[in-house]
Amino acid sequence: MSKSRRPYLIRAIHEWACDNGHTPHLLVAADYPGVIVPREYVQDGRITLNVSPMAIQGLNLESEPIWFSARFGGRPFEVQVPTGAVLAIFARENGEGVIFGETEPADPKTAASSAETTPEPEPPKPTRPGRPNLRVVK
Repeated sequence: MSKSRRPYLIRAIHEWACDNGHTPHLLVAADYPGVIVPREYVQDGRITLNVSPMAIQGLNLESEPIWFSARFGGRPFEVQVPTGAVLAIFARENGEGVIFGETEPADPKTAASSAETTPEPEPPKPTRPGRPNLRVVK
């Protein structure tokens, strides 16, 4: 079985949006196994998340699931989103991006573990809280 292309497309559209001064947003199926988001912001089973570097800290698009720290109503929250739960990634300013349309089937191991009462693992903290981690790539 080949790997999903969804994580690669999410990373590419996020990079494109940031490089062009746009604000990348994720549309997420909030009821997907393993999704951890503030439930009071979920509407019709979905949540739209601003994933621009100015809005969040510690974004990790390289691992599964995607995770980052954000503030909702002034309250810090550790967000976790399996890539299979991402319905779309787009630029707020022009709506351009990728619409996946539906979720990917959840990994049975992930779904089973999220159904248990085991606590979620704590994602590693950013090395410099409050400041983006940038590097020059030539």
